[in-house]
Amino acid sequence: MPINLIAIPIAAVAALVVGFIWYNPKVFGNAWMQASGMTEEKMKGGNMAKIFGLALFFAVLLAVQLMQMTNPQWGALGMVGGDPTNALPSFEAFMADYGTAFRTFKHGALHGTLAGILVALPIIGTNALFERKSAKYIFINAGYWIVTLAVMGAILCGM
Repeated sequence: MPINLIAIPIAAVAALVVGFIWYNPKVFGNAWMQASGMTEEKMKGGNMAKIFGLALFFAVLLAVQLMQMTNPQWGALGMVGGDPTNALPSFEAFMADYGTAFRTFKHGALHGTLAGILVALPIIGTNALFERKSAKYIFINAGYWIVTLAVMGAILCGM
C-alpha cells in the first residue's frame, strides 16, 4: 500500500485552512490571544514566511503519520514487515478482499478525531498545565487539533 502523495499535501494545507478559520478573531482568535497572552505587537513581530513554512512542513510530517493511523490496511502491511513482496500468498488474497475496507472519509474523520482526543489533547493539556495556562487555552488549542486531525484523517483515508 503506497503512500498517497496527493492526499498528504492536501491534508497538510487543510491544517492551515482550518487554523485560518479557527484562529480568526470572529471565531476563537480573540479568546486565544487573551488565553495565551498574545498581543497584536507580538503577532506583527514574527517572520510570517518562516512561521507558515514551518507550520506547513510540520503538517506534512503529521499527515504522513496520520495516514498510517487512519488507514487500517497499514496494520496488515506492518504484519509482513512493510514489504508486500516478502509476504506469503495469503497476504495478497487478504488485501484483494479487504484492501479497500473502511477507506472512507467518515472512517478517516473518526480516527483523526480519536487521534486529536487521545494524542493532541493530552500533549497540549500537559504543556499548558506546566505553563500555567487556563482550561480555556487548552480547549481552544486542543479543539483546533481535534477538528484539524478529523479533517486531515478524512482526506488521508478517503482519497
